[in-house]
Order: sequence, then structure tokens, then C-alpha cells
Amino acid sequence: MIVGLTGGIGSGKTTIAQVLEVMGCIIYNSDERAKLMYFNTSVKTQIIQLLGNEAYLNNTTLNHTFISKKVFSNQYLLHKLNAIIHPAVKQDFITFKNNQAPQKIIIKESALLFETGIYKELPFNILVTAPEPVRIQRVLNRSQISIDAIKQRMQAQWSDEEKTKLANFVIDNSGEKAVIPQLQACLHNIKKHVEA
Repeated sequence: MIVGLTGGIGSGKTTIAQVLEVMGCIIYNSDERAKLMYFNTSVKTQIIQLLGNEAYLNNTTLNHTFISKKVFSNQYLLHKLNAIIHPAVKQDFITFKNNQAPQKIIIKESALLFETGIYKELPFNILVTAPEPVRIQRVLNRSQISIDAIKQRMQAQWSDEEKTKLANFVIDNSGEKAVIPQLQACLHNIKKHVEA
């Protein structure tokens, strides 16, 4: 069983994924795997054609600052970059899935689960939400980027309102409600559906 997990920047979806892992799920972090795909020979060639040699600091390091500035201020470049990375991640996930026990729940974590249409391929999707001020503060606490840069990244993602319409489960990660009972209820409903 594959279950999608998403949430906007600063929503805490990675923390939620870690909790789900403790609860017995297998985690596939699409965003982390995507970073590895940048060094696939074919992918790297396409990215250099799209963004130039500056996209790489060396053979093992991406120029994250350069890439972010280019793609988050240009929707066309962002779309083209996603069109290179997402098929590579999709193939990587198939390999990953085939190496897992079939009875396990695999959580496919992706920042752009809804935006890319990945959610259509999955039986269940979990959305992690938190108010914008909370999300901004979380990102400021962990990164050296400006509020304007954070807001620019937020604008590149769908709003929680748009995502909620497509999600099967919504986890409130504002800090107002305990997340473990929410996740337990979510997994209980998923398992019940599978057993039915």
C-alpha cells in the first residue's frame, strides 16, 4: 500500500514522516531522492542545458542558491526543471517499492504531490497543514533564507485550501493539536479500508 504525504514548505511534513516511520511505515522521501537524481548522468546533462554549468558547484555538490533564484522567479524554468527531475524520481521509486515487503505501508513523501499529479496514482493522500506565520517561522529557524524567498517558494506551491480538496486525510501540525492521535486515526482508517 502506497500513501502520499505532502505539505507546504514549513508545514512539518518531514517530521510527520519520521513519526510515521516510528509507527511502522516505510518512508520514501521524494525530495531527498530528487537531490540524488541531479547527479544521474542523463539528468545532469539536461539540467546543465536548461540552467547552465552554474547549477553545479562541483561533481558532488549542487548550487542550491543559484538554482533556487533561477527557478522560483521563473515559472517556465521551474516547470522545465520538474519535467526533468520527476520522471527520474518516479523510476527510482519503482525500484525502491519493488524492494519492500508488500504488506508494509510505504509513505511517499513529496512537496509537490498535488501540483505534479502524483496523487492521482495513489489510493490515499495525507496533507500536513500549519498556519502561514508558523510555517515561515519554522523555515527561518532552520534556513538562512529571507522571508521574501520563503514567500516566493510558498507561491510556487498550491495553497492548503486547494490541497485539502484533494487530500484523504489532513493533519493539523500547527502545534495546537497532538499529531500522534491524528496519525493513529489516519493509519487505522487506511488499514480498515485495505482489509475491507
